[in-house]
Amino acid sequence: MGNNLGNNLWNNLAIIAVLSMPGMALAQTPVPAVPALALHGSPKYGADFTHVDYVNPDAPKGGNLTLDAPGSFDSLNPYIIKGLPASGLGMIYQTLMEKSLDEPMTSYGLVAETVTMPEDRSWVSFKLREQARWQDGKPLTAEDVVWSFNTLIKQGQPFYRSYYANVQDVAAVNAHEVKFMFKEKNNRELPLIVGDLPILPKHYWTSEGRDFSKTTLVPPLGSGPYKIKEVASGRRIVYERVKDWWAKDLPINKGRYNFDTVTMDYYRDPNVAFQAFLAGSVDFRQENIAKLWAQGYDHPAVKSGQIKKESIVHGLPTGMQAFVYNTRRPLFQDASVREALAYAFDFEWANKQLAFGSYKRSSSFFSNSELGATMPIGDAEKALLEPYRDQLPPRVFTDVYQPPKTGGNGDIRANLRQAGKMLQDAGWTMQQGVLKNAKGEAFEFEIVTNSPMFDRWLLPFIGNLKKLGIAARIREIDAAQYGNRMNDFDFDMTVSSMGQSLTPGNEQAAYWGSAAADTPGGMNLSGIKNPVIDKLLPYIVQAKTREELITATRALDRVLQWNFYVIPQWHINSFRIAYWNKLGRPEKNPPYGLPYVDTWWVNRGS
Repeated sequence: MGNNLGNNLWNNLAIIAVLSMPGMALAQTPVPAVPALALHGSPKYGADFTHVDYVNPDAPKGGNLTLDAPGSFDSLNPYIIKGLPASGLGMIYQTLMEKSLDEPMTSYGLVAETVTMPEDRSWVSFKLREQARWQDGKPLTAEDVVWSFNTLIKQGQPFYRSYYANVQDVAAVNAHEVKFMFKEKNNRELPLIVGDLPILPKHYWTSEGRDFSKTTLVPPLGSGPYKIKEVASGRRIVYERVKDWWAKDLPINKGRYNFDTVTMDYYRDPNVAFQAFLAGSVDFRQENIAKLWAQGYDHPAVKSGQIKKESIVHGLPTGMQAFVYNTRRPLFQDASVREALAYAFDFEWANKQLAFGSYKRSSSFFSNSELGATMPIGDAEKALLEPYRDQLPPRVFTDVYQPPKTGGNGDIRANLRQAGKMLQDAGWTMQQGVLKNAKGEAFEFEIVTNSPMFDRWLLPFIGNLKKLGIAARIREIDAAQYGNRMNDFDFDMTVSSMGQSLTPGNEQAAYWGSAAADTPGGMNLSGIKNPVIDKLLPYIVQAKTREELITATRALDRVLQWNFYVIPQWHINSFRIAYWNKLGRPEKNPPYGLPYVDTWWVNRGS
């Protein structure tokens, strides 16, 4: 498709720079070195800001935060496909820039003091802070950034190769400046997401025979606010605050990282983890089980106020949680078959009986945001999709997608009749209670999960499928097996969540792009290979305004919806949290996150 088609589409729209710089020339003059970048508009916080609004700048330091983690772990390297990494490892590393949680997409200098780029965004340069240090006292340099990028691209998770696919080269200008050159111009998000690159210590990983591509339980060297204090493989990891951390006085860090230690205790049984919280062995819990939220907190500690229970509304897109088809399987390559099976999921009944009506049905891959296609198609979307009309389902242009609905009383005979007709039209017939194709093959498949918590939702769905002559089975496996099977795409159907941000961009290719469909360990679980989607993805990363981004994501959403790659489940637009009153938290929670680990504290005297 290239840039020409994109330019033809947007050629009548205003070109707005990421930063509104007074006196900026229209020629390819480099933008002056600035301390922050915003994708659209200007950063909220000026160069002289002292702290972000959602922290307590005078929060006390000290104490321990204990959290629970599910399953197990066998690695302290979170950047490779091998192994199960421990929770919290991001606390020991730093990135070039840090995003704020009260703006849609703005990054402030962290390891980087300033950033420079030309108007056409063909490259970006970061000047590093000279005081940046690794925890062994050695300086963090541009060579570390170059080595990190090249290592993650070559040996890291497939996500990095997709996310940074448009970076042509990276080079150290000098010891404290690094420059990234891009393959194409006007990828508006790319300078910001390059700032998200985790920086790893070259001198550590290239000495003493260390192999970055292998799992390890030796605590690695970092540059962040915490270091690893204790490791009990599969059971516990303890992080200790670095009290002389080089970045502790930066405005972006003021009031953050207040706990002296953060402990992650692992529980294989989620019910045991919940009881540990009620017993005081765990300090904080984000509740994801509606039944527990409604009935499980009838406990003396809650009634006395020792445990606080709150629901905090947020403005984050909730993405898509769904039953995910593996379209690599012949069984699920027919979109009409995929559509038919959705009629067997009785969300309305399950939400009422199992979740006390607390969930909203998802219909968009960008739920809870303006980015989703939840209204009739607009003129701009239609213009974008029109060149591909003959490759798209007609309903993309005429209907607003909604998953099948029921009355919520458990009677879904009408839905099952519709599903049966659709399956019959697709070549499946009922033979002695078993649905079979023209070859006499029975319609049967596995739903692979790693938690029994979904069984309450799966079993009624499986029961309804049985009425259609379909034999579906739950295959519950441990976290390690589950990770391996997802990496190898070895499943028929699974339950997964596909998160989204307020500013979708380059990561969309990793979710939906054809190039990611056959990459082991990739995020394109469904195995989507859709040429129209491939052509839509550049519009998202090249969007020059918020309006263009919304148009492009809605167009993408419609194509995803009407190809039925998933059966949508549900979402909720609030954080349900419970915590022991030894913890204090800022008065204001940011709209785009829940930073309890890095902005909360232990009350004095607790």
